[in-house]
Amino acid sequence: MKNAFLPLMTALSIGIAGCSTAQSVETESRFDPSEAQLTAAEEPVTPVTTPEPEPEVYEASFFFTGDALLHGAVYWDAGYETRNWNFGKQLDLFNDIAEKYDLQYYNQETILGGVELGLSHYPTFNSPQEFGDYMLSRGYNLVSTATNHTLDRGEVAVLNSYNYWKSKSDQILMAGTYDSWEAQQEIPVREINGITYTMINYTYGMNGLLAPEGREYLVNCYDGRKDELVEKVRQANEMVDVVIVAMHWGTEYSMEANDEQRELAQRLSEAGADIIVGNHPHVIQPIEWVNNTIVYYAMGNLISAQFNLENKIGMYGTVRIVKTVTGDDVKVEILEPRADLSYTFMDGNNKNIKVYPFSELNDSILPGYEEIYERFKAKINEYDDSIIVGGI
Repeated sequence: MKNAFLPLMTALSIGIAGCSTAQSVETESRFDPSEAQLTAAEEPVTPVTTPEPEPEVYEASFFFTGDALLHGAVYWDAGYETRNWNFGKQLDLFNDIAEKYDLQYYNQETILGGVELGLSHYPTFNSPQEFGDYMLSRGYNLVSTATNHTLDRGEVAVLNSYNYWKSKSDQILMAGTYDSWEAQQEIPVREINGITYTMINYTYGMNGLLAPEGREYLVNCYDGRKDELVEKVRQANEMVDVVIVAMHWGTEYSMEANDEQRELAQRLSEAGADIIVGNHPHVIQPIEWVNNTIVYYAMGNLISAQFNLENKIGMYGTVRIVKTVTGDDVKVEILEPRADLSYTFMDGNNKNIKVYPFSELNDSILPGYEEIYERFKAKINEYDDSIIVGGI
């Protein structure tokens, strides 16, 4: 039967060969794609995954304090008569704490016009540049100079101060006073531990004094120029990781933030300020978060020869700045805002001036210091009890 079948198969083969093209088209038109899809689905698929980028973390510590209000008693006690200056005996104990931090800030309340211009004290101050030398030697790398006393001794003193600080610009960033409009409009960018930062400084006024017309750049004054201040903060926020704003504001000798301080803190926060450090009242004021901005409304005096207890008690603060970079995502956080208190001792002859952290006090230096500490600690926490007091 196999032999009888062969011719038939041959004929069929020839017939098939003769219409191979038609059969091919017909076969393709009858193709069921579900069979191929089923086969593909049955094959194991290895998922392609992109590894998560490892976060890079950068951190810097920031220490800040109040007004260096250099009354005559301060610079006389430090060696004015002999010019053998020793500000260390007044501030070394305090600055032993400050020098541990990456960034250190204070406010130079009185202009450093220098000895050659003639030193002077209240109500129109001019102070020795040797005080700046001392603060630099203890690691301070941020200073504000726009205060209500900036114009006390006129344009010459401002320019003397400006040139002094500019000559030290490899060590410190000074903000608040300038020698030209170009310098005033600049937003300098610095970097510490992989974190970029800048500082902006304005004062509410200059005790009724005004810069010469056309030379308003000499001192940043926000009176009539609040929009300029806010816009500068907004620009800075686009340029750096951390914007520090040093504000000379508030009501003198009031331990409460006034309406203007509150209003400006809100506007500056919305513009991108990360840390606001206030000075001028010569007493401490509370601390609070405004949105994501930590606001120290007033730090009080770092050093002075004022007599009232409230003026002798200053505040110093610290924060941790943490920057986390994960791929293209950058997150900057201000963490663990803290504060603590200092006391400026002065004997009955306005001599032997020395600034003590409260942790170094006893009843022979300040009678009742423990009760005083608790009272002023409560003031720090009046607006926000989450602020940590002590431990600096």
